[in-house]
Amino acid sequence: MKSIPIRYCFTFSDRSQEIVNLELHARTLELINDPPGYLPSWTTLGFHQCPNCPLTPDTAPHCPLAVHLVNTVSKFQGKLSFHEIHLNVITPERIFSQPTTLQNAISSLMGLISATCGCPITAVLRPMARFHLPLATGEETTYRATSMYLLAQYFMKKGGHSADLDLAGLTRIYQDIHLVNVAFTGRLKDATQTESTLDAMVMLDTFARALPEHIEDSLDSLSYLFEGNMCPKTRA
Repeated sequence: MKSIPIRYCFTFSDRSQEIVNLELHARTLELINDPPGYLPSWTTLGFHQCPNCPLTPDTAPHCPLAVHLVNTVSKFQGKLSFHEIHLNVITPERIFSQPTTLQNAISSLMGLISATCGCPITAVLRPMARFHLPLATGEETTYRATSMYLLAQYFMKKGGHSADLDLAGLTRIYQDIHLVNVAFTGRLKDATQTESTLDAMVMLDTFARALPEHIEDSLDSLSYLFEGNMCPKTRA
């Protein structure tokens, strides 16, 4: 498989549809969709550039996330956040189908694009993009993000490096992603007046903002899942 196709299909109450087709490189998991022919001024790197962005205009004249969200912003101009829709997400492995609100659906799409767009800050989330779970709950995201990070630590240890089992690095990752989300929200405010897109970005940031402060509580709430692992039954 040279690429991984993912299709987001938004069906509105009047049966009209908006479809977003994404193609991920099968190994790097970076988006390989062609950029739009016209890039508006709000996509330039220096426009509301994230404070932790390592890119420079010399090598990256445009923000990677902004470039890959141009079409999404355009598709949902004038749409309201609370519109009830039916979302179908088609991946090579399965089809996800669920009624939801437009802002929830766009937020899920934005999360996938953010991880795979080429942004050096969010690229750390690409393993989650490979096993994308649309409309994930906070509990599901906590489980997936922590599992991804600890698996990365396993490979670090296997490669002869020290492993971070205290999740300090995961906290730093989401602090950085929160900075990206806040800056990008400012960028979007100047790009569109459509509340659904803006609200979707705010929703996307909810987890990134909360995790560093409440990671221990979030993980404690999942501890019951592992009672069998912590107290294995004695074999007869």
